[in-house]
Amino acid sequence: MQYNTIKDFKLNDKTVLIRVDMNVPLKDGVITDDTRIKASLLSVEYALNNGASVILMTHLGRPKEGEYSEQDDVTPIANKVSELLGRKVQVVDNWQTEGIDLKPGEVIMLQNVRFNKGEKKDSDELGKAYACLCDIFVNDAFGTAHRAQASTHAVAKFAPEVACGLLLDSELKNLEKALSNPQKPIVAIVGGSKVSTKLKVLDKLADFVDNLIVGGGIANTFLLAKGYKVGNSLVEASLVGDALNIINKIESRGGHVPLPSDVYVAKEFSDSAQATLKNIADLDEDDQILDFGPETMSQLSKIVDDANTIVWNGPLGVFEFENFAQGTKQLAEAIAKSKAFSIAGGGDTLAAVSQFGVTDDIDYVSTGGGAFLEFLEGEVLPAVGILLK
Repeated sequence: MQYNTIKDFKLNDKTVLIRVDMNVPLKDGVITDDTRIKASLLSVEYALNNGASVILMTHLGRPKEGEYSEQDDVTPIANKVSELLGRKVQVVDNWQTEGIDLKPGEVIMLQNVRFNKGEKKDSDELGKAYACLCDIFVNDAFGTAHRAQASTHAVAKFAPEVACGLLLDSELKNLEKALSNPQKPIVAIVGGSKVSTKLKVLDKLADFVDNLIVGGGIANTFLLAKGYKVGNSLVEASLVGDALNIINKIESRGGHVPLPSDVYVAKEFSDSAQATLKNIADLDEDDQILDFGPETMSQLSKIVDDANTIVWNGPLGVFEFENFAQGTKQLAEAIAKSKAFSIAGGGDTLAAVSQFGVTDDIDYVSTGGGAFLEFLEGEVLPAVGILLK
């Protein structure tokens, strides 16, 4: 893909509008994971170091469009950016009516873009309003690149100049490295609750990976497709045929979908539930599969160890519950130790990578969730497509 990056422009005395993805988790107004904020500062610091003034815009949460919501106010985000940059970052609420006047080296943040009418509908009018604020629009929000919205797409149609940010550029290059000419054997790990949300990417991966490891509720549907009883586990029985087609597709190429031989089960979905280890053939009707067992993890760790390329999206079990975190923990540690080029992405995956302390041992940790999946599916992301030369 050919596009300009922020480094292709002279920034001195320019106003740079940067769309970042600082949609981070908050609890009682306190940020619980600032990974996305720290990752987004590369372009901000580059612009400031090269004489620009910077306007940041991000979404936060899921407010009703066009209405202010205190819990989705971006002030905690701006305060964290202030702390990390060592300079004041003010939140501007009424920028559409009052305008903005910045000096080089100054940074402000627009209030949550989802408070603006027309944001989700990719309004040209709102896009023009964003574009009027800047000399250069920089998209650095990979996590929202799969959405054509006013702050990611319409703005790029009207801004004087457009560029790809350093984080987005890094995301795209690392994903291309993992997918355009990957070194075999290739292992893909796809976890999550539902096959339906990841059916397209599972089908795409089946075209070229050597081992497709499935976890969570997705694994339950695949187990059901192979004739195993899964008790009271989360499962999509209507997609058994799709799961079987994916298994047959990958096996016809000599690949493999390794399914668990032993699992940890519980009678209820709870962080206090007792974990019971069972053979996959011995489940009771009221058992819920919540994690993979040691025999399975020994097999999967060997597959990961033999890989040369690893793509990871989603946990194996309910890793948020301590009693059911072992499978995902062992997977994370196996990937960290592997010689393979490894790339991990998605919200739950980010949380697991952080929780198990392997961030520095994964070759690339993507900040994207839906965008990560759509890139794996081979889609041209709308907010990236509009930046192409």
